[in-house]
Amino acid sequence: MNTLSIRAFIPPLTRRAIPLRAIRCYAMQAPGAPTVEIFSQQHKWMQKERAARDVETSRSVDYLRDEVASRLCERLMDINRHFPNVLDLGANACNIARQLTLPSEDSPDKGPRGSRIGKLTAAESSETLLFRDADLPFNKEIDIERQVLPASELLPFEPNTFDAVLSSLSMHWINDLPSVLAQVNSTLKPDSPFIGVMMGGDSLYELRTSLQLAEQERRGGVATHTSPLADVRDVGGLLQKAGFNLLTVDVDDIIVDFPDIFALMKDLQAMGESNAVISREKGPIQRDALLAAEGIYRALHGNEDGSLPATFRLIYMIGWKPSPTQAKPLERGTGMFSIKDYLEKNGGDKK
Repeated sequence: MNTLSIRAFIPPLTRRAIPLRAIRCYAMQAPGAPTVEIFSQQHKWMQKERAARDVETSRSVDYLRDEVASRLCERLMDINRHFPNVLDLGANACNIARQLTLPSEDSPDKGPRGSRIGKLTAAESSETLLFRDADLPFNKEIDIERQVLPASELLPFEPNTFDAVLSSLSMHWINDLPSVLAQVNSTLKPDSPFIGVMMGGDSLYELRTSLQLAEQERRGGVATHTSPLADVRDVGGLLQKAGFNLLTVDVDDIIVDFPDIFALMKDLQAMGESNAVISREKGPIQRDALLAAEGIYRALHGNEDGSLPATFRLIYMIGWKPSPTQAKPLERGTGMFSIKDYLEKNGGDKK
Protein backbone atom coordinates (compact mmCIF):
# COMPACT_ATOMS: atom_id res chain seq x y z
CA MET A 1 0.00 0.00 0.00
CA ASN A 2 1.53 3.29 -1.09
CA THR A 3 1.42 6.39 1.08
CA LEU A 4 1.32 9.80 -0.61
CA SER A 5 2.37 12.79 1.44
CA ILE A 6 0.91 16.19 0.60
CA ARG A 7 0.24 19.29 2.65
CA ALA A 8 -2.45 21.92 2.58
CA PHE A 9 -3.26 24.82 4.84
CA ILE A 10 -6.43 24.93 6.85
CA PRO A 11 -8.47 28.11 6.51
CA PRO A 12 -8.81 30.69 9.32
CA LEU A 13 -11.84 28.79 10.58
CA THR A 14 -9.62 26.13 12.16
CA ARG A 15 -6.45 28.18 12.51
CA ARG A 16 -3.74 25.59 11.94
CA ALA A 17 -1.94 23.79 9.16
CA ILE A 18 -3.41 20.44 8.16
CA PRO A 19 -1.38 17.61 6.73
CA LEU A 20 -3.33 15.55 4.19
CA ARG A 21 -2.17 11.94 4.30
CA ALA A 22 -3.30 9.86 1.35
CA ILE A 23 -3.43 6.08 1.17
CA ARG A 24 -4.40 4.34 -2.07
CA CYS A 25 -5.57 0.75 -2.25
CA TYR A 26 -7.58 -1.22 -4.79
CA ALA A 27 -11.09 -2.52 -4.32
CA MET A 28 -13.03 -5.56 -5.51
CA GLN A 29 -16.46 -5.03 -7.04
CA ALA A 30 -19.68 -6.51 -5.73
CA PRO A 31 -23.32 -5.90 -6.67
CA GLY A 32 -25.73 -3.86 -4.61
CA ALA A 33 -27.69 -0.61 -4.70
CA PRO A 34 -29.83 1.57 -2.40
CA THR A 35 -33.56 1.06 -2.88
CA VAL A 36 -35.19 3.65 -0.57
CA GLU A 37 -35.18 7.45 -0.33
CA ILE A 38 -32.64 8.34 2.34
CA PHE A 39 -31.60 11.94 1.74
CA SER A 40 -33.74 15.07 1.58
CA GLN A 41 -32.70 16.78 -1.66
CA GLN A 42 -34.53 19.95 -0.60
CA HIS A 43 -32.61 20.09 2.69
CA LYS A 44 -29.31 19.44 0.92
CA TRP A 45 -30.06 22.25 -1.55
CA MET A 46 -30.78 24.62 1.36
CA GLN A 47 -27.51 23.65 3.08
CA LYS A 48 -25.49 24.41 -0.06
CA GLU A 49 -27.28 27.69 -0.70
CA ARG A 50 -26.81 28.84 2.90
CA ALA A 51 -23.14 27.88 2.95
CA ALA A 52 -22.34 29.53 -0.41
CA ARG A 53 -23.86 32.86 0.61
CA ASP A 54 -20.94 33.37 3.00
CA VAL A 55 -18.47 33.54 0.12
CA GLU A 56 -15.27 34.06 2.12
CA THR A 57 -15.92 31.19 4.53
CA SER A 58 -17.19 28.92 1.76
CA ARG A 59 -13.99 29.45 -0.24
CA SER A 60 -11.84 28.87 2.82
CA VAL A 61 -13.10 25.29 3.21
CA ASP A 62 -12.56 24.26 -0.41
CA TYR A 63 -9.26 22.54 0.50
CA LEU A 64 -10.86 19.07 0.32
CA ARG A 65 -12.89 19.63 -2.85
CA ASP A 66 -9.91 21.20 -4.62
CA GLU A 67 -7.58 18.33 -3.67
CA VAL A 68 -10.08 15.66 -4.73
CA ALA A 69 -10.83 17.50 -8.00
CA SER A 70 -7.09 17.67 -8.68
CA ARG A 71 -6.74 13.89 -8.30
CA LEU A 72 -9.74 13.31 -10.54
CA CYS A 73 -8.23 15.57 -13.24
CA GLU A 74 -5.00 13.57 -13.09
CA ARG A 75 -7.00 10.42 -13.85
CA LEU A 76 -8.61 12.20 -16.81
CA MET A 77 -5.19 13.24 -18.12
CA ASP A 78 -4.11 9.57 -18.08
CA ILE A 79 -6.47 9.06 -21.05
CA ASN A 80 -4.60 10.11 -24.18
CA ARG A 81 -7.36 11.71 -26.25
CA HIS A 82 -9.12 15.03 -26.83
CA PHE A 83 -12.52 15.66 -25.21
CA PRO A 84 -14.49 18.30 -27.17
CA ASN A 85 -17.55 18.30 -24.90
CA VAL A 86 -17.34 17.41 -21.18
CA LEU A 87 -19.97 17.44 -18.41
CA ASP A 88 -19.09 18.21 -14.79
CA LEU A 89 -22.07 16.70 -12.95
CA GLY A 90 -22.67 18.11 -9.46
CA ALA A 91 -20.04 20.77 -10.04
CA ASN A 92 -20.29 22.43 -6.60
CA ALA A 93 -18.29 25.68 -7.01
CA CYS A 94 -16.67 24.52 -10.30
CA ASN A 95 -13.67 23.04 -8.50
CA ILE A 96 -12.91 20.77 -11.46
CA ALA A 97 -12.90 23.74 -13.84
CA ARG A 98 -10.41 25.55 -11.62
CA GLN A 99 -8.14 22.51 -11.44
CA LEU A 100 -8.23 22.07 -15.22
CA THR A 101 -6.61 25.49 -15.61
CA LEU A 102 -3.59 24.35 -13.57
CA PRO A 103 -0.61 22.38 -14.94
CA SER A 104 -0.48 18.63 -14.45
CA GLU A 105 1.43 17.52 -11.38
CA ASP A 106 3.13 14.77 -13.41
CA SER A 107 3.98 16.97 -16.42
CA PRO A 108 3.94 20.65 -15.35
CA ASP A 109 5.76 21.69 -18.53
CA LYS A 110 2.96 20.49 -20.84
CA GLY A 111 0.53 23.29 -20.02
CA PRO A 112 -2.79 23.24 -18.20
CA ARG A 113 -4.74 20.03 -17.67
CA GLY A 114 -7.66 21.41 -19.63
CA SER A 115 -5.67 21.79 -22.84
CA ARG A 116 -7.26 18.58 -24.18
CA ILE A 117 -10.77 19.68 -23.25
CA GLY A 118 -13.01 21.78 -25.47
CA LYS A 119 -16.17 22.93 -23.72
CA LEU A 120 -16.97 22.15 -20.07
CA THR A 121 -20.61 22.19 -18.92
CA ALA A 122 -20.77 22.63 -15.13
CA ALA A 123 -24.14 21.42 -13.82
CA GLU A 124 -25.23 21.93 -10.21
CA SER A 125 -28.57 22.22 -8.36
CA SER A 126 -27.40 25.07 -6.07
CA GLU A 127 -27.25 28.24 -8.16
CA THR A 128 -25.49 30.26 -5.45
CA LEU A 129 -22.73 27.67 -5.10
CA LEU A 130 -22.42 27.18 -8.87
CA PHE A 131 -21.92 30.90 -9.58
CA ARG A 132 -19.95 31.66 -6.40
CA ASP A 133 -16.64 32.00 -8.26
CA ALA A 134 -17.95 33.06 -11.68
CA ASP A 135 -15.98 36.33 -11.47
CA LEU A 136 -12.59 34.74 -10.70
CA PRO A 137 -9.78 34.76 -13.31
CA PHE A 138 -9.81 30.98 -13.99
CA ASN A 139 -13.12 31.36 -15.86
CA LYS A 140 -11.30 33.20 -18.67
CA GLU A 141 -8.87 30.32 -19.14
CA ILE A 142 -11.46 27.63 -19.93
CA ASP A 143 -14.59 27.40 -22.08
CA ILE A 144 -17.13 26.86 -19.31
CA GLU A 145 -20.91 26.99 -19.31
CA ARG A 146 -22.80 26.88 -16.01
CA GLN A 147 -26.18 25.17 -15.94
CA VAL A 148 -28.49 24.98 -12.92
CA LEU A 149 -30.11 21.56 -12.54
CA PRO A 150 -33.83 21.70 -11.70
CA ALA A 151 -33.43 18.34 -9.91
CA SER A 152 -30.18 16.73 -8.81
CA GLU A 153 -31.27 13.22 -9.86
CA LEU A 154 -32.71 14.02 -13.31
CA LEU A 155 -30.25 14.92 -16.09
CA PRO A 156 -31.72 17.24 -18.77
CA PHE A 157 -29.27 16.21 -21.50
CA GLU A 158 -29.80 14.43 -24.80
CA PRO A 159 -28.35 10.93 -25.34
CA ASN A 160 -24.88 10.68 -26.89
CA THR A 161 -24.00 14.30 -26.05
CA PHE A 162 -20.74 14.22 -24.08
CA ASP A 163 -17.25 12.89 -24.78
CA ALA A 164 -16.67 12.49 -21.02
CA VAL A 165 -18.67 12.95 -17.80
CA LEU A 166 -16.92 13.91 -14.57
CA SER A 167 -18.36 14.08 -11.06
CA SER A 168 -16.50 15.13 -7.91
CA LEU A 169 -17.91 14.87 -4.37
CA SER A 170 -21.61 15.10 -5.16
CA MET A 171 -22.87 11.57 -5.82
CA HIS A 172 -22.79 10.54 -2.16
CA TRP A 173 -26.01 12.60 -1.72
CA ILE A 174 -27.90 10.75 -4.50
CA ASN A 175 -30.81 8.53 -3.46
CA ASP A 176 -31.23 6.54 -6.69
CA LEU A 177 -27.60 6.09 -7.73
CA PRO A 178 -28.35 3.28 -10.25
CA SER A 179 -30.76 5.59 -12.11
CA VAL A 180 -28.31 8.52 -12.18
CA LEU A 181 -25.47 6.29 -13.41
CA ALA A 182 -27.74 4.92 -16.15
CA GLN A 183 -28.60 8.49 -17.19
CA VAL A 184 -24.89 9.36 -17.25
CA ASN A 185 -24.29 6.36 -19.50
CA SER A 186 -27.04 7.55 -21.84
CA THR A 187 -25.62 11.08 -22.14
CA LEU A 188 -22.17 9.74 -23.11
CA LYS A 189 -21.10 9.07 -26.67
CA PRO A 190 -20.01 5.47 -27.38
CA ASP A 191 -16.51 4.61 -26.13
CA SER A 192 -16.48 7.61 -23.76
CA PRO A 193 -15.56 7.55 -20.05
CA PHE A 194 -17.35 8.43 -16.85
CA ILE A 195 -14.88 9.41 -14.11
CA GLY A 196 -16.35 10.06 -10.68
CA VAL A 197 -15.40 10.28 -7.03
CA MET A 198 -17.67 10.12 -4.01
CA MET A 199 -17.40 9.78 -0.25
CA GLY A 200 -17.16 6.16 0.89
CA GLY A 201 -18.80 4.35 3.79
CA ASP A 202 -15.90 4.70 6.23
CA SER A 203 -15.60 8.47 5.86
CA LEU A 204 -15.40 10.32 9.18
CA TYR A 205 -15.54 7.07 11.13
CA GLU A 206 -13.76 8.80 14.03
CA LEU A 207 -16.55 11.38 14.32
CA ARG A 208 -19.29 8.79 13.86
CA THR A 209 -18.05 6.44 16.57
CA SER A 210 -17.41 9.29 19.01
CA LEU A 211 -20.91 10.75 18.60
CA GLN A 212 -22.54 7.33 18.89
CA LEU A 213 -20.67 6.42 22.06
CA ALA A 214 -21.33 9.84 23.60
CA GLU A 215 -25.07 9.70 22.96
CA GLN A 216 -25.26 6.11 24.14
CA GLU A 217 -23.67 7.23 27.41
CA ARG A 218 -25.64 10.48 27.89
CA ARG A 219 -28.98 9.62 26.26
CA GLY A 220 -29.16 5.84 26.43
CA GLY A 221 -29.58 5.64 22.65
CA VAL A 222 -28.15 6.77 19.33
CA ALA A 223 -29.70 9.44 17.07
CA THR A 224 -29.02 9.98 13.36
CA HIS A 225 -26.42 12.75 13.12
CA THR A 226 -24.26 11.46 10.25
CA SER A 227 -25.24 10.27 6.79
CA PRO A 228 -24.96 6.68 5.51
CA LEU A 229 -22.62 6.30 2.55
CA ALA A 230 -22.13 3.75 -0.21
CA ASP A 231 -19.70 0.89 0.35
CA VAL A 232 -16.80 0.53 -2.06
CA ARG A 233 -17.73 -3.12 -2.66
CA ASP A 234 -21.03 -2.00 -4.23
CA VAL A 235 -19.67 0.55 -6.68
CA GLY A 236 -18.43 -1.86 -9.36
CA GLY A 237 -21.77 -3.65 -9.42
CA LEU A 238 -23.63 -0.36 -9.75
CA LEU A 239 -21.46 0.73 -12.69
CA GLN A 240 -21.92 -2.63 -14.40
CA LYS A 241 -25.69 -2.55 -13.86
CA ALA A 242 -25.78 0.95 -15.42
CA GLY A 243 -24.21 -0.43 -18.59
CA PHE A 244 -20.55 0.55 -18.17
CA ASN A 245 -17.63 -1.75 -18.93
CA LEU A 246 -13.82 -1.66 -18.56
CA LEU A 247 -14.38 -0.72 -14.91
CA THR A 248 -11.79 0.65 -12.50
CA VAL A 249 -12.51 1.32 -8.82
CA ASP A 250 -9.93 2.49 -6.29
CA VAL A 251 -9.85 4.22 -2.93
CA ASP A 252 -7.98 7.20 -1.48
CA ASP A 253 -7.99 8.00 2.22
CA ILE A 254 -7.30 11.66 2.97
CA ILE A 255 -6.74 12.36 6.64
CA VAL A 256 -7.12 15.96 7.81
CA ASP A 257 -6.03 17.00 11.31
CA PHE A 258 -8.23 19.45 13.23
CA PRO A 259 -7.60 21.18 16.57
CA ASP A 260 -10.90 19.89 18.01
CA ILE A 261 -14.24 18.34 17.10
CA PHE A 262 -15.90 21.77 16.93
CA ALA A 263 -13.56 22.95 14.15
CA LEU A 264 -14.32 19.79 12.15
CA MET A 265 -18.08 20.24 12.43
CA LYS A 266 -17.84 23.95 11.54
CA ASP A 267 -15.90 23.08 8.40
CA LEU A 268 -18.45 20.43 7.39
CA GLN A 269 -21.24 22.96 7.84
CA ALA A 270 -19.36 25.61 5.82
CA MET A 271 -18.86 23.04 3.03
CA GLY A 272 -22.61 22.34 2.92
CA GLU A 273 -21.81 18.75 3.93
CA SER A 274 -23.98 18.54 7.03
CA ASN A 275 -26.35 15.64 7.59
CA ALA A 276 -29.30 15.53 5.16
CA VAL A 277 -30.90 12.21 6.12
CA ILE A 278 -34.69 12.42 6.08
CA SER A 279 -34.95 10.62 9.45
CA ARG A 280 -32.27 12.79 11.08
CA GLU A 281 -32.86 14.16 14.55
CA LYS A 282 -34.15 17.73 14.37
CA GLY A 283 -32.11 20.41 16.12
CA PRO A 284 -28.45 20.55 17.11
CA ILE A 285 -26.61 17.91 19.11
CA GLN A 286 -26.95 18.54 22.85
CA ARG A 287 -23.93 20.33 24.29
CA ASP A 288 -23.22 17.73 26.98
CA ALA A 289 -23.19 14.97 24.36
CA LEU A 290 -20.93 17.02 22.12
CA LEU A 291 -18.46 17.66 24.96
CA ALA A 292 -18.49 13.95 25.77
CA ALA A 293 -17.87 13.15 22.09
CA GLU A 294 -14.85 15.48 22.11
CA GLY A 295 -13.31 13.54 25.01
CA ILE A 296 -14.07 10.17 23.42
CA TYR A 297 -12.64 11.37 20.09
CA ARG A 298 -9.37 12.34 21.77
CA ALA A 299 -9.15 9.12 23.77
CA LEU A 300 -9.83 6.78 20.83
CA HIS A 301 -8.37 8.62 17.86
CA GLY A 302 -6.35 11.64 19.01
CA ASN A 303 -2.87 12.39 17.67
CA GLU A 304 0.17 12.79 19.91
CA ASP A 305 0.30 16.53 19.17
CA GLY A 306 -3.25 16.99 20.49
CA SER A 307 -4.96 17.31 17.11
CA LEU A 308 -7.85 15.13 15.96
CA PRO A 309 -7.67 13.22 12.66
CA ALA A 310 -10.68 13.06 10.33
CA THR A 311 -10.59 10.42 7.60
CA PHE A 312 -12.30 11.12 4.28
CA ARG A 313 -12.56 7.87 2.30
CA LEU A 314 -12.87 8.66 -1.40
CA ILE A 315 -14.10 6.10 -3.93
CA TYR A 316 -12.83 6.81 -7.45
CA MET A 317 -14.62 5.07 -10.30
CA ILE A 318 -14.06 4.88 -14.04
CA GLY A 319 -16.45 3.22 -16.48
CA TRP A 320 -16.67 3.31 -20.27
CA LYS A 321 -19.78 3.37 -22.42
CA PRO A 322 -19.67 0.30 -24.69
CA SER A 323 -18.80 0.64 -28.36
CA PRO A 324 -18.36 -1.93 -31.17
CA THR A 325 -14.84 -0.58 -31.76
CA GLN A 326 -13.82 -0.90 -28.11
CA ALA A 327 -10.98 -3.25 -27.21
CA LYS A 328 -12.27 -6.45 -25.60
CA PRO A 329 -10.49 -8.84 -23.24
CA LEU A 330 -9.42 -12.23 -24.56
CA GLU A 331 -11.57 -15.22 -23.71
CA ARG A 332 -10.61 -17.20 -20.63
CA GLY A 333 -8.06 -19.92 -21.40
CA THR A 334 -6.62 -18.31 -24.55
CA GLY A 335 -3.41 -17.09 -22.88
CA MET A 336 -0.04 -18.18 -24.26
CA PHE A 337 1.40 -19.18 -20.89
CA SER A 338 0.35 -19.77 -17.30
CA ILE A 339 0.84 -16.90 -14.86
CA LYS A 340 1.00 -19.48 -12.08
CA ASP A 341 3.94 -21.25 -13.75
CA TYR A 342 5.66 -17.92 -14.43
CA LEU A 343 5.38 -16.78 -10.81
CA GLU A 344 6.53 -20.15 -9.45
CA LYS A 345 9.53 -20.15 -11.81
CA ASN A 346 10.63 -16.62 -10.91
CA GLY A 347 10.03 -17.25 -7.23
CA GLY A 348 12.20 -20.35 -7.43
CA ASP A 349 15.03 -18.43 -9.12
CA LYS A 350 15.16 -16.00 -6.21
CA LYS A 351 15.63 -18.88 -3.80
